[in-house]
Amino acid sequence: MAATLTGPPVAAYYCEPFSRNAAGPPLTLGTFATARILKALPRVELSRAVGRLCERPLPPTLSRLVTGAYCKAYRVDLADVEPAASPYPTFDAFFTRALREGARPVSPDVVVSPADGVLSATGPVDSGTRISVKGSFYDVGELIGDPTDARRYCGGSFAVIYLSPRDYHRVHSPVDGVMSRVRHVPGDLYPVNAIGERHVPQLLAKNKRVAIVVDTAGLGRVTVVMVGAMVVGRISVTGIADLASAQEDRELSPSPGVKRGDEIGIFHLGSTVVLFVEPQVTLCRPEGRIRYGQSLLAAS
Repeated sequence: MAATLTGPPVAAYYCEPFSRNAAGPPLTLGTFATARILKALPRVELSRAVGRLCERPLPPTLSRLVTGAYCKAYRVDLADVEPAASPYPTFDAFFTRALREGARPVSPDVVVSPADGVLSATGPVDSGTRISVKGSFYDVGELIGDPTDARRYCGGSFAVIYLSPRDYHRVHSPVDGVMSRVRHVPGDLYPVNAIGERHVPQLLAKNKRVAIVVDTAGLGRVTVVMVGAMVVGRISVTGIADLASAQEDRELSPSPGVKRGDEIGIFHLGSTVVLFVEPQVTLCRPEGRIRYGQSLLAAS
């Protein structure tokens, strides 16, 4: 059962993934004006409204038109999608579509990608429990919602995966283990794009996010952070009861077992995944396109 977090929806604004330029995108009058407008917008309220619209039933003809136009605009490949009744009853049902069994082979390596998207950054967690993402430093404790737990990741490594509009938007366990805890970390709904990166300091740590903790037998603790962004949707967590509060930190007892590739969450239009592992293993795959189930330990 997929449990939906209550409170303001976690949402996504679609643009390009994080800039590879550590200094950020060039500052122009246009980007500055856009940033000022985005900061003035009622971002949470707008996200709620668009999220409700995406969940409204669609007449069959309109559903075909909307999903067809979306697939054409964003070059969505439906070849791997699980056969389902067509047309989709809502736009949200289309966006959260499942894949057919076997569409994503899972690597035998001990850590795999939790999502389809672009692997936009990897690197070490320093002794101060910080990471560097495209020139910006983030505190791991802020990102995962627990400064004490963050100390586990000193000397470990992280990976950032950006999900674009064309991608499959379910998130899967990167390791074998048990889901021991889920934290919902409150925040804003800034756009996760080049403008947001340039004009919103600590962007990933400011947005609402959900941290899913997986404890393993040999790798210690792994945390998968699902980061929301502006306009549309929410995050669902698979296999647990509904969370009662938007700020809840829940220990799961009994802790459900998961295998690499098992579904653990769903983005209802959104955004970015940040993965943390302890020093027992190093994430070292080159940046670029990636699918869930592919190794994060591969050198090429």
